[in-house]
Amino acid sequence: MPSRPSGNSVFSAAFVRTEQGWNGAEVDLDDAEIVDDLGDAVQESLGLTGDELVLLCVEVEDEWFAIVRYEGDEEPRVFLSDAQAGVSDPLGALFTELAGVAPDKESADLGVRPAGDFELLSDLGVTSEELLELSMEEGVLPADTLSVIAERLDFADELDRLH
Repeated sequence: MPSRPSGNSVFSAAFVRTEQGWNGAEVDLDDAEIVDDLGDAVQESLGLTGDELVLLCVEVEDEWFAIVRYEGDEEPRVFLSDAQAGVSDPLGALFTELAGVAPDKESADLGVRPAGDFELLSDLGVTSEELLELSMEEGVLPADTLSVIAERLDFADELDRLH
């Protein structure tokens, strides 16, 4: 089963916070079939050793984005820009599952409904209100929203390098 519908461009990268700043690497999610595959792909891409703070940023062109926060042995925390991402996209289905939301398959045209952990980035400098506002800003593409978030969290150069 392909991890994404044909025609959609998917960008995924993970960023680990170190004493020197953030380091990033592209993450291949093509073979992700279950939620645990996401974390495994992140760990493999970055060569993680333990308790690092890692943000996985995924953007499906013109559709939705997700940010997953991995930190040591804690359960991953997820913010998804649209709870409906899993309706027609197998990769989106993994993120809705990880976020603990069920897309409404009966009402596919509900508009953008962010889901998951809105406090995901609060301790890093992006409040839940700002995250919601950024993700729901009309006419702004998911890639642009991730760029703003990366700028605020000080890993924009790494994001630009990989994107």
